[in-house]
This record gives sequence, structure tokens and C-alpha cells, in this order.
Amino acid sequence: MTTLIQVFYSIIIGAVQGISEWLPISSKTQVLLASQALLHLNFQQAYSFGLFMEIGTILAAVIYFRRDVYSLIKVVLLRGTTMEKKLFVYVLVATIVTGLIGAPLYLIADSITGISVGIPMMVIGIILLGDAFFIWYSRKKRHEGKAPNTRKFDSLNMKDYIIIGIAQGIAALPGVSRSGITTSAMFLMNVEADEVFRLSFIVGIFASAGAFALTTLASHTNVSTALAGIGMAGLLIAIAVATVVSFLLIDFLIKIASKKKIVYLISALGIIALASGVLYIIYGTMGIPVF
Repeated sequence: MTTLIQVFYSIIIGAVQGISEWLPISSKTQVLLASQALLHLNFQQAYSFGLFMEIGTILAAVIYFRRDVYSLIKVVLLRGTTMEKKLFVYVLVATIVTGLIGAPLYLIADSITGISVGIPMMVIGIILLGDAFFIWYSRKKRHEGKAPNTRKFDSLNMKDYIIIGIAQGIAALPGVSRSGITTSAMFLMNVEADEVFRLSFIVGIFASAGAFALTTLASHTNVSTALAGIGMAGLLIAIAVATVVSFLLIDFLIKIASKKKIVYLISALGIIALASGVLYIIYGTMGIPVF
């Protein structure tokens, strides 16, 4: 493989990771497919590499939410405010639950194939479309004074944290989008749209870091094989591209979340998730080896 081809493949894989991490189409699945096609990896190697590539989106999220990350550090140093302590408890509880659910699912991920991959994506797509309608209807009723206000972070409780952690843990399965399932769960809790994306992305930093650490420890052989195909320079390029693309997409989603266009955005995300699920099922039915 020439250096030029390595750079080209790295840019593609980085862009795929940076875009798909924040859309309801499962970034690890998209990177898996891309690395299988470009680097000729087997399923387990490509799946491990997909989790390993989350380092780029971790960096982007840490940079974008640096103030929130600093708030968490302040709590650890026993200097946080009441709201910062609440954020710390949210992240801690959701991350622990995510690990308890996600780690076992990661270990059985290679048994998830074909149609089984498409079904959860279809479910997420349907839920997101339902969320979009619910938001539109709630805002309409709120203007008429007939609907309760949406929830902010300060109204969430321990049960909510656990539910978000469970949803995020399920995302360890191939085909399940972490951002898709966590945002869907919070929309169903009637959380305000801009809070949904912020809280999902912040807790995702630690879930992604955990996935990265687990992959490095448990699947270092698979990761090494993938790195041999893309090269160290290629890996750095892929991570850099993923970081930049992720940062831009996070900024876009956060800004549009507070506007009326959020209904159209969530509808679009739902259609994307639903369409990807249908494609996986069609491929599985036809015997096309998606995984």
C-alpha cells in the first residue's frame, strides 16, 4: 500500500467516524464497514478498530465541552458548585451503568449479524420520528397554554441517570447508535432539545473513553492488525480528521437544537436511522455479508 493511498483511506475513515458518531447510524458500524472495505479486515478486527477510532470524537467533545469537563474536575478537587456536583453524579452514575451493560455486550458483539443489526436501528428511527412529532405537538400546545414545560437538567433524578446509562450501554452492540439511543431516551423523558444533545455528548465522552480502553486491553491484537494496514501516520491523520469533523458537527447540532428547526433535524435523523436499519435487513435477507 502506498503512502498516498494510506492518506486517502485515513481521510475517509476519519470523516466517517467524525460524521457518524453524532448521527443515529452507529459510528462503530460505519467505521467497521469502511475498514473492512478499505483495509480488508475481518469482522472482529474491524469492529475493534471502530471502537478504537472513537479517540478522535473524544478529543472533539472534550475540546467543545471543556467548561463542563473543567466543572467535573473541580468536583473531584472538592471545589464544585451544587449544579457541578449534580453534573458529576449524572456522569458517574450513567457511566457506571453503561459499563455494566456495555462491557458484556461488547464481548458477544461478534455474534450479532445481518438482520439483527438492522432491527435496533429501525426502532431508533421510529422513536426519533415519534420524538419529532411529540416536540412539534408539545410546542403547539405550549403556545396554547395546554402543555407542561420541557425538563431541564436540574429536574432530572437518579432514575433518569440510570435509564440514560442503560440506553448508552446497549449501544455497545453493532448497529446501535450511541447518540441515537441516548437522545431518543431523553426526548422520551421530555428533556429540552438543547439539553438532550449537551447531556448526551458529555456523558458520551466517558462511554467512548471506556470503549477505547476496553478495546485496547481486550482486543489489542485486532487493533494492531488494523494499525498495520493504515500505518501510524495514517492513524494520526484519521484521528485528526475525525476530531475536526466531530467538532464542527457538535457545534451545528447544539446550535440548531435551540431553534424551531430542531423538529426537522430530529425528523431527518429518524429517517436516516430508519433507512439504515432497512438497508441492513435487506442485505441480511439477501445474504449479503454486511457483517
